[in-house]
Amino acid sequence: MQPVKMYTTQVCPFCVRAKALLKQRGVAAIEEIRVDLDPAQRQQMMELTGRRTVPQIFIGETHVGGCDELVALDQAGGLLPLLAAGR
Repeated sequence: MQPVKMYTTQVCPFCVRAKALLKQRGVAAIEEIRVDLDPAQRQQMMELTGRRTVPQIFIGETHVGGCDELVALDQAGGLLPLLAAGR
């Protein structure tokens, strides 16, 4: 399974929803980077994605986007193949 990295904050309902969906799809570990605790990480996130909002989700080297994009990817049938691509 591809590694999953997610830029988050502590009180973000979209982050909670995204994590729950990923866990439902079999993701055991999510590397969480808390941008509310480290402003330099938010800057890095913005440089990587061009976005300020959280969550910002990476599956392997692929930037999926935020929670809405993750849900749309799942509904289109693309999430599980992307997660499995690292096998």
